[in-house]
Amino acid sequence: MAANSHIEWTEATWNPVTGCTKVSAGCKNCYAERLALRLQAMGNRRYRNGFRITLHDDVVDLPKSWRIPRMIFVNSMSDLFHDSVSFEFIQRVFETMRGCSQHTFQILTKRSARLAALAPEIDWPTNVWMGVSVEDSRVLSRVDDLRRVPAALRFLSCEPLIGSLASIDLSNIHWVIVGGESGPFARPMKIEWVREIFRACRKEKVPFFFKQWGGIRKDLTGRLLRGRTYDEMPAPVAA
Repeated sequence: MAANSHIEWTEATWNPVTGCTKVSAGCKNCYAERLALRLQAMGNRRYRNGFRITLHDDVVDLPKSWRIPRMIFVNSMSDLFHDSVSFEFIQRVFETMRGCSQHTFQILTKRSARLAALAPEIDWPTNVWMGVSVEDSRVLSRVDDLRRVPAALRFLSCEPLIGSLASIDLSNIHWVIVGGESGPFARPMKIEWVREIFRACRKEKVPFFFKQWGGIRKDLTGRLLRGRTYDEMPAPVAA
């Protein structure tokens, strides 16, 4: 339930929850759903339920056994703030993260309203980075919800970027990731959409991470923007 990650902006993944349901247009071609169904077909016991929400109690404490500090993406195969994940279970995940100050944990959600509602009841350690996915202007309210969360570091994942975010407000946001959709049904990403976000990041002095152009063969489209890669990361938050 954990592995070294090929995701460019993290080092490892930890999945105390697997499975999810579609909530917006960004979910249409979900990579995690495709992978979960493939693992189910291969007989992987963790994915016996396919892509239905499944809580893995025996994985909650796993990061405590990792001594070498890592950047850890929490629930790459799910959404910790899904309605089917109890607040009690969310609290257990946060308890583990608070007890592992050697690691940095990165959480992404599309359920920003539930995140904002629960945030005051959560003890937010400085080693937890909280983010929301923002694929187009229809879900910009997620950024406003995120601003209400007292996390030490707040970030956006604009991936898959499927529309313009020209009006995005990056005040009190500390990091932005941008990437195009990949896979057999990938929707195109326009360069102007990327430039709009890049300019907004430069205006607010927010680190900008360009993950990929995407497409059916993302290995062919690569990661270059303006002739170079952008792997900017926020500075670590002092405890």
